[in-house]
Amino acid sequence: MLFAWIVPAAIWLLVHFTAEACSKGTVTLTRLPHGTAEICDKGNMTANTASYVQPGTSITLSCQLNPPRYTDQCRIAIFFNSSELISNYGSSVSTKFLVQTYGKHMFTCKTVCEYMKKLICGIDIESGNPPDEPRNVSCIQYGTDGHPTCTWDKGRLTYINTTYVIQLSNGTDVLCVSEESLNKTFGSLALSKLNFDSTYTVVVAAANELGSAFSQPLVFMLIDIVKPHPPNFLVECENSSATNCTFFWHNESQAQHCRLRYRPLTRHTWSTVESLNSEKCSLYGLEPHTAYEFQVSCKIHPERGLWSNWRVYQTRTPEAVPTGLLDIWYRQQDMDSQWQNISIFWKALSKSEAGGRILQYTVTFEALDQPRPPAGEAHATTQTSYTRVVPRVDYKITVTAENSRGRSPPASIVTDLGIQDLPPPQKVSAVAMGNSSILISWEPPAKSTACVSGYVVEWADTQRNTHLEPHSAWVKLPASNVSTVIAEHIKDNVCYQISVFALYQDRAGQVASVRGHSGAKAPSAGPQMYTTPQANGILVSWEDIPAHEQMGCITGYHIYLQKKDREEAPDVYAIPDTTAQHSLYITNLQPGKHYTLWMTALTAAGEGPWGNTELVYLESAGDWMTVVLTCSFFIFSACICSVPPARKVLHSLLSVLMPQWQSKAIPDPANATWAKNYMSTKAELNFPSTLFLHSTGSFEEPKTTEVEEVFVKTEPLALQDKLIFSSIGTRGNDDWHKEPEYKPLPSTAEVYEQQLPDLYKRIVVEVTEHTQTVSEYIANPITNKATAYLPGVTDTTEDHPELECNPLSIFPTTFLTPVLSCEGNLTLDTVKINCISFTR
Repeated sequence: MLFAWIVPAAIWLLVHFTAEACSKGTVTLTRLPHGTAEICDKGNMTANTASYVQPGTSITLSCQLNPPRYTDQCRIAIFFNSSELISNYGSSVSTKFLVQTYGKHMFTCKTVCEYMKKLICGIDIESGNPPDEPRNVSCIQYGTDGHPTCTWDKGRLTYINTTYVIQLSNGTDVLCVSEESLNKTFGSLALSKLNFDSTYTVVVAAANELGSAFSQPLVFMLIDIVKPHPPNFLVECENSSATNCTFFWHNESQAQHCRLRYRPLTRHTWSTVESLNSEKCSLYGLEPHTAYEFQVSCKIHPERGLWSNWRVYQTRTPEAVPTGLLDIWYRQQDMDSQWQNISIFWKALSKSEAGGRILQYTVTFEALDQPRPPAGEAHATTQTSYTRVVPRVDYKITVTAENSRGRSPPASIVTDLGIQDLPPPQKVSAVAMGNSSILISWEPPAKSTACVSGYVVEWADTQRNTHLEPHSAWVKLPASNVSTVIAEHIKDNVCYQISVFALYQDRAGQVASVRGHSGAKAPSAGPQMYTTPQANGILVSWEDIPAHEQMGCITGYHIYLQKKDREEAPDVYAIPDTTAQHSLYITNLQPGKHYTLWMTALTAAGEGPWGNTELVYLESAGDWMTVVLTCSFFIFSACICSVPPARKVLHSLLSVLMPQWQSKAIPDPANATWAKNYMSTKAELNFPSTLFLHSTGSFEEPKTTEVEEVFVKTEPLALQDKLIFSSIGTRGNDDWHKEPEYKPLPSTAEVYEQQLPDLYKRIVVEVTEHTQTVSEYIANPITNKATAYLPGVTDTTEDHPELECNPLSIFPTTFLTPVLSCEGNLTLDTVKINCISFTR
């Protein structure tokens, strides 16, 4: 009891005695006066308080002019920071002022004469706080050979000049050191070098014009405040064992007590080793091929003093042989009766199981049930899947992982083509759990003779992209588990196909499947619907809603059927969702009626909006009868027209029934008047002289030429021209080869009349020698296309043979119209007019 008050009393006396000694030497504490005055030449100014006050203090300010300075025309005024507070006509003025802010306040006294101001005197008042008690006083020395440094919190701001002094005493001597730091929040001061054997007391004193304060004393020995430098150390790991490492470190001679902590860089929790008294330490059970961070700290005394800062060292442990067993699964697809496609895939080992960086995987296929089974074929890959086309037999597939130190234990699975004797799990169900998770539960297979060694749960998005997600996600479970919660790669509002297999040793049995989701909404769109009207109903078909608009698993569809322009409720056809059904035949509808159809989809959350709307009309029996009768009539007419006697009867009947103008024949051009006149004068050809003479003004009478009488053909000149052209014209007509008849030439009296035809004959002979063909002017009756639109003309007069037309071109076609020479009947199907032969 006595000790409990003696020690605090001694410390109090020590503090105040040391504070008094320091105040005599370095710190001067002045008593505050009751007023402040400022004496000037022209007058004086006073305040009823000291020059330092706290906010909230009321000050009385007065200003007195010296007697010669007073005049009746001037006022005396007191200003605060250039703002007038009060003025008066006289030699003195006084006012009160309430200090509300921190800092310096400047008051002045002036005389105001009209617009002139003169300074008489002034006084400054500073507003602030007395110092708070310094808190959190602490001292520290870095290294055994350093100097201690003490720090403290100053407390609230004083806003006026404040002095801080450290009073250091070892029981006999007192040392006072003033702070030189300008920091307004924290104080810091370095002391001289201390020894390890003494006990020291530190007090921080603070003083300003408004008051003073002292901190609580801090008593310490040097061993308590020394913080050693961090030690230097090294980590060495054994090559034979990747999990064992040894640490070596070196520190200051007096720091003999250390501690160690370490962790993988991927974790936040530390493993620690305390009280290390030697400079060597061994650690066991580290993870292979893992980056570690090691930290070491030391101090001088095991129970006193400060720990050094942590020295950090990072390194990676060596690789080890893989210890994990690969989790493998497979998919089998028949290509044909002889070949199958097997896809094997597996999950990568965890970091601790891999023991290092996996360089490759080795996949081995071993055929089973073969009389001479060949050696297994090994295939290396860096992927986590492998696909191969192999013969349709059972295989044992083995997969191992390999790194720089070795291979993992082999993981194997057996593909079995005959799994009828391996029943699937029973009553598989999927329940949405929310938060991107689904609860899958099932019951063990019924009536199984084989022992179930485990289960495989497989799931995949029903609308997944097989290129981006080549295989499903899966998990293997022990035989004791009949439920699991799947959360890997699960998203809300997505439908998943979930399959559960029972494992019989290394063989997978038959599958049991169910669809499920972690959360669902009503579909955001309706299905695209198509309708096809039929005899007594409508065939409705539809397409699946796009995956991103299904918003979960589709549980069914509703088809709505309503008569157009009716207000009655529509008929609803509910369809349970089955992936195979995409159509529905609706019967018992009324023919000759219009129906409106639309369709919606449903999920567990509700019904979605409509899809497209279809308007359908069912034809009545009368409409069908009209179509049948019309078709029958045309078919019967075609059959009748194909029989000649029936066709004649039909033609006669139509001739009587149809109007007379439609039965009139097309006129024959051969019966035209111009054609008959031409036939009567076919031997006469009259050519205008302008066609043969260069100029009408230079025409001269031709000289009379005597010719010898010979027998020539009596055909018209036009026919002679025809014979001339026959050598280069079309030779397929037999009329060109008839035997000519010869008669004597005309007498001498007729020479003049024949001059022009003779001249024409000579010109024709000369021109035809340079002519390549006359097919340009003469149309071949066989190939003439005019018969396609002009009716043929039959011989109506036996006296005139069929007329053949051969136009002649004596001069170039640009200025001479071709001359026609025809005999027999003139028909349009034998005439061809070439437009390029007409003069423009």
